[in-house]
Amino acid sequence: MALVLILVALIAFIVLSTTRLKLHPFLALLAAALIAGFAYQLPHQDILKTIATGFGGILGNIGIVIVLGTIIGVILERSGAAITMAETVIKLLGERFPTLTMSIIGYLVSIPVFCDSGYVILNSLKNALAARMKVSLVAMSVALATGLYATHTFVPPTPGPIAAAGNLGLESSLGLVIAVGLFVAMVTALAGMLWANRFVGKDIALVDDGTPLPSSEDFADLRAKYGQLPSAMQAFSPIFLPILLICLGSIAAFPSKPLGEGDVFAVLRFCGQPVIALLFGLLLACTLLKGNGKRQALHDRVAEGIVSAAPILLITGAGGAFGAVLSASPLGGFLGSTLSGLGVGLFMPFLVAAALKTAQGSSTVALVTTSAMVAPLMAQLGLDSEMGRVLTVMAIGSGAMTVSHANDSFFWVVTQFSRMPVAVAYRAQTVATLIQGVVGMLTVWLLSLVLL
Repeated sequence: MALVLILVALIAFIVLSTTRLKLHPFLALLAAALIAGFAYQLPHQDILKTIATGFGGILGNIGIVIVLGTIIGVILERSGAAITMAETVIKLLGERFPTLTMSIIGYLVSIPVFCDSGYVILNSLKNALAARMKVSLVAMSVALATGLYATHTFVPPTPGPIAAAGNLGLESSLGLVIAVGLFVAMVTALAGMLWANRFVGKDIALVDDGTPLPSSEDFADLRAKYGQLPSAMQAFSPIFLPILLICLGSIAAFPSKPLGEGDVFAVLRFCGQPVIALLFGLLLACTLLKGNGKRQALHDRVAEGIVSAAPILLITGAGGAFGAVLSASPLGGFLGSTLSGLGVGLFMPFLVAAALKTAQGSSTVALVTTSAMVAPLMAQLGLDSEMGRVLTVMAIGSGAMTVSHANDSFFWVVTQFSRMPVAVAYRAQTVATLIQGVVGMLTVWLLSLVLL
């Protein structure tokens, strides 16, 4: 029991230090790893070695992937590709299903672009569509936010899911993580959209900050700032080509060897490695760079991507260090004998991630910390198989959605850009993320009944 109390105290320390003391999650996780080493009475000379090995091990496996994915997202964001994606979806669906259209746009854009940035980029488009189709702005805002949020927490190359997959030893199985993640994200995006539909016909007073709401003209001005927008093929290919290559590489590696073991197998296995696949995506993204100074533009975008990726890399590495210390402690054996009889399985990582997300606000921190914490416990939870680990990533992602409220930067992005009163945002956006998290977990549990 003392071993479990130490773990609870460590979780409480991470939450309190990041919320009350405003300590950066990197320092909080690193400190938790040190404290855990002493609390679990690891040999003093081994504590720092274990921390360094855990830190370097996870970044060695997944660090380059995080950086490349972030750089691609920055290029897509700056080039206007997100606007092209949105307009392509509108052309395909028309204007008959406004909330569904916004949800699909968010679902697609947030695969490479952070949900906060995606919302800011698409805000004017969302407002223009709401005005044109005479639909409640609150409904459109929640549909866009929940669509963005779904792929943000489930689908690589978004850094949170990639880091969780890395912590659980799935670096060579990202294709499977992407395939399952796209399905679970689709279900949770649909749940968010259905909740958004409750507000379609409601006349909700918005906050008046003295400026008029953006209109179709404002969106036209925003669109014009990008100049010549990329084509749909140019906009989507840097996302879909890496995903396709990773998935084909995973299929080629199936034990049944469906593509044989010749040259095709060798090429797909090489190109399907996440780093190589994302390098192809980056090459395609470079075609979006405009003007004469393309080399300087590429340098600037890479620099922006590295700056954006740095905090994620540090948090991911610190999470790996924390997980390595827990793995070296006697905690795994004790929890194994305790949890195996309870049958909690996938619900354990979900509840831990939900507690961390609700307490400290960051979905990425919840994904990294929870995955590092449960990695040593996979066998004891009955999830020590490839599909078991994939579904564990999905369960953690579901918890990392539950719930977005005042301590989450995304909550304030949605609230401020949509001009929703905070009370309305809690009813609309916060409840939507609660529904998404619960529906996501139920979907993962149903998948486990079939796939495990």
